[in-house]
Amino acid sequence: MVDGKMCVGVIKDNMMARVGTDAYEAALSRQGCREMDFTKRPMKGYIYVEPDGWDMDADLEYWIDLCLAFNPYAKSGKKK
Repeated sequence: MVDGKMCVGVIKDNMMARVGTDAYEAALSRQGCREMDFTKRPMKGYIYVEPDGWDMDADLEYWIDLCLAFNPYAKSGKKK
């Protein structure tokens, strides 16, 4: 989390990332990336990246930078 907003997380072996709708289609074209279907429906702006898509430092840095670039536009969830 960065400033209360999600950047990346890991579910099982997959990285979950919030990249926003503007970067969504381009992100899906990268190796190991697929739609996030946590609720059994694709969630626009969120992606899963399989380990082969982030195992190199440069790849991991790319995903983190992409998420951080979206963070100023993200709306935080309601606090409980």
